[in-house]
Amino acid sequence: MMSCYELAKKFKKRYPLTIAWRIFQNSKVIDEHVNGDEKITYAFVGQKNESPFDFFQTAAIAITNKRLVIGQKRVLFGYAFSSITPDLYNDMQIYQGLIWGKIVIDTLREKVVISNLSKNSLVELEDAISNFMLEEKKKYGKEPFCK
Repeated sequence: MMSCYELAKKFKKRYPLTIAWRIFQNSKVIDEHVNGDEKITYAFVGQKNESPFDFFQTAAIAITNKRLVIGQKRVLFGYAFSSITPDLYNDMQIYQGLIWGKIVIDTLREKVVISNLSKNSLVELEDAISNFMLEEKKKYGKEPFCK
């Protein structure tokens, strides 16, 4: 099983225009919170904020076989960790700009914005997140409106 860091590093190598710092530290937060029966299937990095000019909120994002998780190691001390389970997932919007793009994941409780992503990565990210969420929602007994 590959760690979050290895998968995130591969993503960053494929899409070098994505703005991300401290990939190892952010990935370590995710690896600590992944349960023993979970497996990380996909990971990427980006900025967890709405502003294209704020480069200091780097996060690692991973899709496990059960949920989507986001880890951010703070610079001085502590960290932030978020988990989005398929039953809370509503929908997702993709925005592409001149150089970067962003993904807005809408849940029942909040909107999670991952920005400063290479515009070339947006299709791959949409496929990975959408396919995972649609497959997992079937297990919750909620059929998607469109097939």
